[in-house]
Amino acid sequence: MDELKMRFYRPVVTGTPHLDAFGAASVNRTQQDSQQASFEDVLKAQLESTGGVSFSKHAIKRAAEKNIEISKDSLERLNRGVQLADEKNLGDTLIMVDQLAFLVNVKNQTVITAMQSGDKANVFTNIDGTVIV
Repeated sequence: MDELKMRFYRPVVTGTPHLDAFGAASVNRTQQDSQQASFEDVLKAQLESTGGVSFSKHAIKRAAEKNIEISKDSLERLNRGVQLADEKNLGDTLIMVDQLAFLVNVKNQTVITAMQSGDKANVFTNIDGTVIV
């Protein structure tokens, strides 16, 4: 009867269970916690592996409408500008690369919008700083 009770009253365990001497499942939490990387570490590694900033749908649309072409050199300089802004703990930042202006959310490393210097409206509001690279 005791064996039957153990089958029905075993705790529900997620992850890889470790069996004790009696065959009951237990989880070693400290071992699991030490093996798992934090979300922040995984996110940083992912951003580094993808090559820096990403572009929002709006930024891609604006770049296509304005025929903005971004060279590899310009993209590297944009990434360097984001790094500089991050070092200064800036939030939404205007990053100038030659004749191009990028409004970037530094925390998310995402280009919000892009424009050229020849555009009519050159007013940027609600920015925390400007980086010229």
